[in-house]
Amino acid sequence: MKVMVTGVGGYIGSTLAELLLQQGAEVVGLDRFFFGIDKIHDLVANPGFTPLRKDVRDVETSDFEGLDAVCDLAALSNDPSGDLDPETTVAVNHKGRERVAQKAKEAGVKRYILASSCSVYGQGKTTNLDETSEPHPITTYAKANLAAERSVLPLTGAGFTATVLRQATVYGLSRRMRFDLAINLMTLNAVEKAKIFVLGGGRQWRPIVHVRDTARAFLAVLNADPCQVSGETFNVGQQNTQILSLAYIVRENIPFPIELQVVPDDPDKRDYNVSFDKFAARLSYRPQQTPADGVREIYEALKHGTISPDPTTYTVSWYRKINEAQRLLDSVMLNGRLL
Repeated sequence: MKVMVTGVGGYIGSTLAELLLQQGAEVVGLDRFFFGIDKIHDLVANPGFTPLRKDVRDVETSDFEGLDAVCDLAALSNDPSGDLDPETTVAVNHKGRERVAQKAKEAGVKRYILASSCSVYGQGKTTNLDETSEPHPITTYAKANLAAERSVLPLTGAGFTATVLRQATVYGLSRRMRFDLAINLMTLNAVEKAKIFVLGGGRQWRPIVHVRDTARAFLAVLNADPCQVSGETFNVGQQNTQILSLAYIVRENIPFPIELQVVPDDPDKRDYNVSFDKFAARLSYRPQQTPADGVREIYEALKHGTISPDPTTYTVSWYRKINEAQRLLDSVMLNGRLL
């Protein structure tokens, strides 16, 4: 199988590319590489991997010729990032992914998988939300995800299988590490400050999933009979946990005393509890990692210095730095020259 992974330089995309290569697939990794191509240097060195530096808004039919499948993960990632630049978020996360699906179909690609998010449920009206529940997206990021779903699923047919995976909040180690995700950030604060900060009282629900498990979900869809996944939407996750419970899990898996600080308010109003039964029943999918596993592996990596926080590990602040750098360059540019 020859598979394109868009967003291959990202948190999930780089993990998925690794698993695909381990299974013997050829991988074309498309990305802008906002966070640096050096983070996936081992993938680039693999003879089965071909990097393609390109923006999803600019892809053409020729970029997809000879491919069997596309796993579309390229996006301006997470809810706060979407609100930083709403216009660009819609252009990339909705229109860009719509373009990827259209051009892939034109090129004769058979399978397309869209990486969406459980954040489309926003403020869930009930618990155990399933794929038939009405979405209530409350951020630009979530609204763009939902719009992308509604653009790509109707392309199903004429030998083209489109599938949507609504992913839970992800955690765990990755080449392009992120410390702006709940479990990852709590673990970092525990290690660096011996404190965990719990916003909004901690009673809000989040569905969670390990980064390798959500990558495995893409493999499950790629290997499934098309009739099982064609035109389908699946929630992908391991469990639903309240934020305060996550904090306790982190504290219990760090081998020194940790202080919990609960802050009563939080600008993030998302609160949703999601069912993963459909995906489990349809594809016999079972996550293999637990939150405790994620905490321990991040702790060990921090302890041994194999990972460390840097500007690229905080998505929103990194995007902000890129925008600030562009404004600075524009302000000193004269007649097309910097110097």
